Amino acid sequence: MQIQEYKLKNQKSFYLKHIFECGQCFRWNLQADGSYIGVIKNAVIHVKQEKQEIFFRAKCEGKLQTIITDYFDLERDYDNLKNTLASIDNFMKNSIEFGEGIRILHQDFWECIISFIISANNNIPRIKKIIERISKEYGNKIEFDGNDYYTFPTPEQLSKASVENLRNLGLGFRDKRIFEVTKKVLEKQFDLEQIQKLNDTEEICNQLLKLDGVGPKVADCIMLFSLQKFDVFPIDVWVRRVMNELYIHNEKEEKVSREVLKELAQKKFKNMAGIAQQYLFYWRREVS
Repeated sequence: MQIQEYKLKNQKSFYLKHIFECGQCFRWNLQADGSYIGVIKNAVIHVKQEKQEIFFRAKCEGKLQTIITDYFDLERDYDNLKNTLASIDNFMKNSIEFGEGIRILHQDFWECIISFIISANNNIPRIKKIIERISKEYGNKIEFDGNDYYTFPTPEQLSKASVENLRNLGLGFRDKRIFEVTKKVLEKQFDLEQIQKLNDTEEICNQLLKLDGVGPKVADCIMLFSLQKFDVFPIDVWVRRVMNELYIHNEKEEKVSREVLKELAQKKFKNMAGIAQQYLFYWRREVS
């Protein structure tokens, strides 16, 4: 591993707070100077933004530019994407203006599966602490700028944890779920490589739903944030709330079904539903 640096210039659709605080990732931590430090696979990366310039400094294997381009989805034209979505209606236009720097990260499939199983009925600070404890206990240590960081454990590494070990890390009722999912992956009952090669969103979803602790919302999050299936539409309390307030107007928002919401999202946002969801989610949660 070596220390590398990389700089991006003239980035309009790229704002650190919007990217890291919109609920899609759990390994990035805000620093006192407004920068962030995070772990991407086997890399520890420090990123700082000054207007439209983003500075990266990392300890990693491979070329840092390649890691950054893939993870931050830099080859996608987000300006064009936002213009298309903003033309749908003023609600969408306003939410995009609020979170204009959001990008959908291309995260590791395995890490995303475990992270979003942990996320069920949980809050972000607690999710981050649990993932950090798991990584510290079973991942690999990387020293960077005088501090220790830990990679997310591979299935082989996590298989060393018993249900009791996982419970002791604060997983609660999720301990058995993580244990069983790890076992299925190791035994190739759920083949990570093969499933990532599938193109059909519904087929991938059906495979994910066979995993303990993966329901429709968690499956959609995994597909959006690791496989970049932008046609999915993850629905949580905030998304149900904002969709009902803006478009449905049911006096009892909890009565609005998932089917109604997904049908509306596909009709309005089509194959960009997942990206629209992130703008709406971030705007509604932040202004509440």
